[in-house]
Amino acid sequence: MKQPEKPETRPDAGYVQIGQTKFWSSFHYALQGILYAAKTQPNMRVHLLIAALVLLATLWLRIGRAYVAVIVIAIALVLALELVNTAVEAIVDFLTVAHHPLAKTAKDASAGAVLIATIAAVAVGFLAFYQGIQSGGERVYTAIAEVPSNLALIVLAVAAITTIFAKAYFGRGSALQGGAVSGHAALAFAAATMLALLYQHPLAAVLGYFVAFLVAQSRVEGRIHSIVEVAWGSALGSLVALAIYLLVRRHGVL
Repeated sequence: MKQPEKPETRPDAGYVQIGQTKFWSSFHYALQGILYAAKTQPNMRVHLLIAALVLLATLWLRIGRAYVAVIVIAIALVLALELVNTAVEAIVDFLTVAHHPLAKTAKDASAGAVLIATIAAVAVGFLAFYQGIQSGGERVYTAIAEVPSNLALIVLAVAAITTIFAKAYFGRGSALQGGAVSGHAALAFAAATMLALLYQHPLAAVLGYFVAFLVAQSRVEGRIHSIVEVAWGSALGSLVALAIYLLVRRHGVL
C-alpha cells in the first residue's frame, strides 16, 4: 500500500512563526507599558495631554513640516523618559523594603532625566512656534501644501492619545486587546473620516469607511471587542478627525 506523501515543510517555517509571535508579543507588551503609565502616573497623563495640544497648535499656527518633525522628536523623548522613570520607580519599589538613600537617588535621577528632557522640549517648542509666528505672512501661508501630511499624522496621534485616555479611565482591557474603546477602530475611522473630508469624493469616502469597517469587524470577529466597544472606538476616531478638520478649516489652513 502506497504511503501518503508528507507535505513539504520549510526548515525555517517554525522559526518564522515563532519569530512573528515574539515580535507581536513584544509590541503588545510595549503598548501595555504605555497604558500602565497612563493609568498610574499623573505626569504621563499631563505629558500626553500637552502633546495633543501642541500638535494641534502646529496646525493652527501653520508650522512648517521641518519644525513639526523636531517637535515630534521632542515629545517622543519626553514620553520615552517618563516611561523609563516609571520603570525605575517600579524596580526600586520592588527591590527595596526600607527607605534607602540609594533608592531615593535612583528615583531622583530618573525624574531629573525627565525634567531635563521637558525643559529641552519647551525650548524646542518656543523656538519652533516663535519662528512660525514671526514668519507670518507669505512664508507661513504658502505652507498649505505641506499641511495634509502634517494633518494626517496629527489626527492619528491625537486619536491614539484620546484612546489611551479612554482605556486608562475605564481601566479595562489591555493596550491591544479588549477595553471599553477599540483603538484599532478609532484609528481606522479617524483615517477614513479625514480621507473623506480632505478629498470630498464619494468613492474615496466609501473605500475609506469600507476598510475601516473591515478593521472594526475583525476586532469583533476575533472576540477582542464587543460591538459596543467597537462602536465607541469608531465614534471617537470619527469625532477626533472631524473636530481637528473643523479647527484647521476655521483658521483657513485648508
